[in-house]
Amino acid sequence: MVSDSTRTYRHSGTQQNICGKWAVPSEPVEMEAQSWRIPLLLLVTLILMIKLGHFQRWEGFQEKPMSKQNMNSTLHFFIQSYNNASNDTYLFQVQKLIRSQMQLTTGVEYLVTVKIGRTKCKKGTGRSTSCPMQSNKLKKSLICTSLIYTVPWVNYYQLWNNSCQDS
Repeated sequence: MVSDSTRTYRHSGTQQNICGKWAVPSEPVEMEAQSWRIPLLLLVTLILMIKLGHFQRWEGFQEKPMSKQNMNSTLHFFIQSYNNASNDTYLFQVQKLIRSQMQLTTGVEYLVTVKIGRTKCKKGTGRSTSCPMQSNKLKKSLICTSLIYTVPWVNYYQLWNNSCQDS
């Protein structure tokens, strides 16, 4: 080791002018003690950015109210998809929105639970919005939980998952 009045150095083989003197340079002992400061500073910066919300967090599904427009178009898409896939002779309508959760991804994912019921309108009649509900032995209600992906600003909808049970 070479020492002067201001710094202590380890030998690395080349010479350098330090404080007006030629000395054999190497990493200062002080630098070793300070080498942890940069990673610590980066870690503190990262924690502050996360706490202050500079990074988008994917928090999963949240119970947030759906706008009327998004709710109507999403539920309309759902019931159309259900009716198209159903083997039932009659159309079904949404009777009640039980639960709605949303998650922002590349679009919006809605996890909805609805009560649907069989109407008196048969498939292929063209009437689907003003059909009265069945009230006799043909009455049938289901509780459906569905995952619907939508990009509402381009009017794109996709039914990713659907499960219905008798209510």
